[in-house]
Amino acid sequence: MSVVTRFAPSPTGFLHIGGARTALFNWLYARGRGGRFLLRIEDTDRARSTPEATEAILKGLDWLGLDHDGEVVSQYERADRHAEVARELLAKGAAYKCFSSQEEISAFREKAKEEGRSTLFQSPWRDADPATHPDAPYVIRLRTPMEGETVIEDEVQGRVTIRNDQLDDMILLRSDGSPVYMLAVVVDDHDMGVTHVIRGDDHLNNAARQMGIYTAMGWDLPVYAHIPLIHGPDGKKLSKRHGALGVDEYQKLGYPSAGMRNYLARLGWSHGDDEFFTDAQATEWFDLSGIGKSPARFDFKKLENLCGQQIAVADDAALLHEIEAYLAASGQPALSEGQKDGLLRGMYCLKDRAKTLPQLLEKAEFVLTSSPIEPDEKAAKALDPVSRGILAALTPQLQNASWSREKLEETMAEFADAQGTKFGKLAGPLRAALAGRSVTPSVFDMMLVLGKEESLLRIRQAASSETG
Repeated sequence: MSVVTRFAPSPTGFLHIGGARTALFNWLYARGRGGRFLLRIEDTDRARSTPEATEAILKGLDWLGLDHDGEVVSQYERADRHAEVARELLAKGAAYKCFSSQEEISAFREKAKEEGRSTLFQSPWRDADPATHPDAPYVIRLRTPMEGETVIEDEVQGRVTIRNDQLDDMILLRSDGSPVYMLAVVVDDHDMGVTHVIRGDDHLNNAARQMGIYTAMGWDLPVYAHIPLIHGPDGKKLSKRHGALGVDEYQKLGYPSAGMRNYLARLGWSHGDDEFFTDAQATEWFDLSGIGKSPARFDFKKLENLCGQQIAVADDAALLHEIEAYLAASGQPALSEGQKDGLLRGMYCLKDRAKTLPQLLEKAEFVLTSSPIEPDEKAAKALDPVSRGILAALTPQLQNASWSREKLEETMAEFADAQGTKFGKLAGPLRAALAGRSVTPSVFDMMLVLGKEESLLRIRQAASSETG
């Protein structure tokens, strides 16, 4: 059997971090088995669904690198097909017309509540003779078995049993002829050939009701895997108070997508003790048996740690592309061609210990800025008159040096020795001269990335400045 999974978000807002993890699990499961990963937009709620939200979802998936197969399916556009199935169920006796008004249903529930009975509505039209049907609006309800049990064999939750007398005769088609969400989901999953339904465990009870439609239509059930929701660090349901909720916010904060994928995959799923892994490893390792039953807790420190590891091993060109996307998403100026070239030259010394893209760009300030350098307050203190004199004396020594790390280290050591000091004393003024900052990559890395001409220009300008 060829595996087909799907992600089916509602376009009523941003792509929630929980939805992103669901999409990732479906994507990993399909990709790891040579299957297909489909995308369906569940836009039947016309009052709340917006094109902007759909676009935000698509952008979020694109940033996460979760490509889908085939065209995006609109659930709303398939309403005629959903209604067709409801009428088919009606024709075969698996569903029936219910003429009860909302007032009658409310009255039934109120009376049942007073008498201490179940408030689950029992339609008087379930077994009514069609000859007694009035010429009035009606809904179509599924004829749910009144006895026995519905058993969900869930790949994550295990065997879940629900008594059928706890399930109502679900409405399939409203009185205006529009299909309900529960029917639409089943019909779409069947028609799209979905073999595995991997979704949040808040849909677990829905599965029992949806299975009734599959059974009545004689369709094969999909494999169900209901995954626990994500909680905040305090163990409560993830919400705004815990920080960013939308995937777009994480991009704007500068988390790399590879780190986000790594962390989300690890959030509620495990492969032994492995924390850091590549996309290829995640695709190979991911399975449903590794998903835990308990809610996962979102931990920003773990996210940053994994993001730092992913940045360190990232391909330089791919990382530059991600930086450009981050700057655009966060409303910052685009990089010039010169800045891009400088970043690529410097990636080898910028990626280490940067946990987010803003941290990497902070380290890269020396190559993103242009001379004359304006030192910040702390760096300016390192350019006192004595330090500027040392830089002036160092300049001709560097002018004659070969521009390799070995020769630069040798020249600096000889100069420091001649000055009766250690290189550490030279590092502060050099950082201030080359970057205008006190925290930077190593002086030698900056000089190699900037090149001889630019490095000497900055040192000369610092030596002749009146800063300090």
